[in-house]
Amino acid sequence: MPETKNAPGLVARNNAITILNQVLSSRHGLEEVMAASKPYNEMEQRDRAFVRLLVASTFRRLGQIDALLRSYLKRPLPQKARAVRDILRIGVAQIILLETPAHAVVDTSVTLCEQTRNPGQKGLVNAVLRRIAKEGAEKFAELDAALLNTPKWLWESWQSAYGDQTCRQIAEAHLHEPPLVLTVKSDAMTLAKTMEAELLPTGSLKLQSGGMVGSLPGYDEGTWWVQDSAAALPAKILLAALEGKENHRILDLCAAPGGKTAQLAASGATVTAVDRSKKRLAVLRENLKRLNLTATVVTADAATYSPPNTIDGVLIDAPCTATGTMRRHPDIGRTKRPDDVLRLAELQKKMLEQTMENLMPGGVLVYSVCSLQPEEGPDVVQAIMAKHGDIKRLPIDPTEFGLPKSTLSDKGDLRTLPCHMADYGGMDGFFIACLHRPG
Repeated sequence: MPETKNAPGLVARNNAITILNQVLSSRHGLEEVMAASKPYNEMEQRDRAFVRLLVASTFRRLGQIDALLRSYLKRPLPQKARAVRDILRIGVAQIILLETPAHAVVDTSVTLCEQTRNPGQKGLVNAVLRRIAKEGAEKFAELDAALLNTPKWLWESWQSAYGDQTCRQIAEAHLHEPPLVLTVKSDAMTLAKTMEAELLPTGSLKLQSGGMVGSLPGYDEGTWWVQDSAAALPAKILLAALEGKENHRILDLCAAPGGKTAQLAASGATVTAVDRSKKRLAVLRENLKRLNLTATVVTADAATYSPPNTIDGVLIDAPCTATGTMRRHPDIGRTKRPDDVLRLAELQKKMLEQTMENLMPGGVLVYSVCSLQPEEGPDVVQAIMAKHGDIKRLPIDPTEFGLPKSTLSDKGDLRTLPCHMADYGGMDGFFIACLHRPG
């Protein structure tokens, strides 16, 4: 679409529609698409923040938005009118979710429609959005938000794995934007007072309000980093399992962007951080530099990497579908498919198998994924343990990490869900197993 610079907010909304379409058509993540978009990155910071909020809000409620639009359209829009459909989606998100003044939304949406290959649809866009502005909010609220905003294959998977009630609780947790949560290098209680943050039972800090991360107290001093409370658990569990051992060497596989590497390095361990992406490792190095922490950084594929020295502990936060992070990344539900689960599960098995070969007697390995899919968590661990009879599970006591006992699986692994710790703003969904080769 060509830009019309005279219309207030038109360029930002144009970018939002383009990014929404690119994510849906390419199945690349929202953050990846925005990072690669030159028009998006040329905007002022305030406009970029608005576009991100608008697109993320649209993805969070996309099923609900589409259901509402269907009730106002006499017939489905033709395939060639995809841009018009996205204009309507963005328009509904602004009117109902962001509560933008309706007249501004209608005017810019009609102008954007005039710039598409379907300018004849501007009357439809005008009429539909005006009706939604008058009566749509009530109809929107009556829809089954949890069900509609969850892709069918994910709903059925969670029903099978967790039961009807928990499945709905997971889906309902995804409807709300999560708080900003930090991991603190030391003295979390003092920093909580300084930042007016809430100290969570897990030891993380939850900020009462957001804002620019780089402008928050302690950022320049490197006293904390952004990390969900569930994402902080794998490193904590590994360090607890190694407690009592001196000068332990730890291998952090798939380490970038470095939150878990920072935890391990802050404990005093000798850490080797491995990742195949040079670009992501550059971010890890920058993060360690800001935090004044050190680790050996290696560019390598975790599925084939063998450490040159003996190691005491390994952390594998394996590549996965990341369905446990849909609160933070609502586009995941629209970019992942069932075949992604199977493909990544095979990769995870290969990584875990390779690492098992390098695990010395007495060594501890923590395997984690931020996925809610059983194929990527318990099924992977079960397959590897069936092949390696000498590998045992180390018990995890969730209460030691500020978690309810309900997070412990019947096999003794840890399973956090987005609906856990709801009184504290929830948490990401993680599967974590602590494995041990007896010495």
